[in-house]
Amino acid sequence: MIRIFIGFDPRETLAYHVLSQSILEQASEPVAITPVALSTLHKIFDRQKDPRQSTDFSFSRFLTPYLSDFSGWSIFMDCDMLLLDDIARLWALRDDRYAVQVVKHNHVPQESTKFLGMPQTRYDKKNWSSVMLFNNARCTRLTPDYVNHASGLELHQFKWLSGDHLIGALPDRWNHLVGVQAHCDDVSLVHYTIGGPYFEEWKRCDYSEAWLDACTRMVRVDQQADNNECGAA
Repeated sequence: MIRIFIGFDPRETLAYHVLSQSILEQASEPVAITPVALSTLHKIFDRQKDPRQSTDFSFSRFLTPYLSDFSGWSIFMDCDMLLLDDIARLWALRDDRYAVQVVKHNHVPQESTKFLGMPQTRYDKKNWSSVMLFNNARCTRLTPDYVNHASGLELHQFKWLSGDHLIGALPDRWNHLVGVQAHCDDVSLVHYTIGGPYFEEWKRCDYSEAWLDACTRMVRVDQQADNNECGAA
């Protein structure tokens, strides 16, 4: 069973479901998809919202190993993504030498805001935590107490590990930054990190047609749906 945790924010509900659709459509192995939604975490997560965080799951994502009972492996993904490949291919990259595996972007944002006018924060290891392949037994420091109280940089810069040697690199194809990196036809996962087609101002962004097609299939599986149901013009 491939365990997948997806960050959930009510403002991006449609994005969450379309990502889930894209995972299910192409998965060649059984998957279990869990939304990391604050409404379900109130007993263990009571961290006050930071004015710099752009989504509800900015910090709660690091509860993934705890929610997996610190056993086996799990995948975390932001919801503003679309899978273009079989998730089993990412799952097959698990490497016991590491506690976590990520795409190691060298991303220095030029913009100061992103979707819905939310702040765009610059820091080392930017976007590394948007797709994480967790070796849960090696991430036991990520208890609810720690995640509730650690600083944002401690979490997102993986300072909960004893060193960067425990962070493995995933191929770039597993976290392609739309609007930041040049278009590439040979990618497995696209990340609408600045804004996705479900927002009016980004409805014609790169890879928007692929997202709208997936949304259409999610809304209606019995017959072709009108893309207007998914926010297209």
